[in-house]
Amino acid sequence: MSISDADIAFAKELFAPLGGVTHRKMFGGICLYRDGDIFALVSSEGQIYLKALGNVASTMADDGSSQFHNMPYWSLPDSALDDPEAACDLARISMASLS
Repeated sequence: MSISDADIAFAKELFAPLGGVTHRKMFGGICLYRDGDIFALVSSEGQIYLKALGNVASTMADDGSSQFHNMPYWSLPDSALDDPEAACDLARISMASLS
């Protein structure tokens, strides 16, 4: 299965307020980049996952996010899917955990 153009457009629009967001198709889904650094992926089913490490990853897990396989990516909460501001805030927090 491959990600739909609609799912790609949705993810890019959701994170557009971050600025500098691009994507690359990989393994049936996409990776999302901000200024050249990967910060999220979208699975072939359209599920959005944020890259997070350390305490941020632990908090996301405690809040009910599911991990993408054994990789450092955690599902975006459903509440953030309808709220670009919340999605971008979570993305900023997760990106900060990577540096």
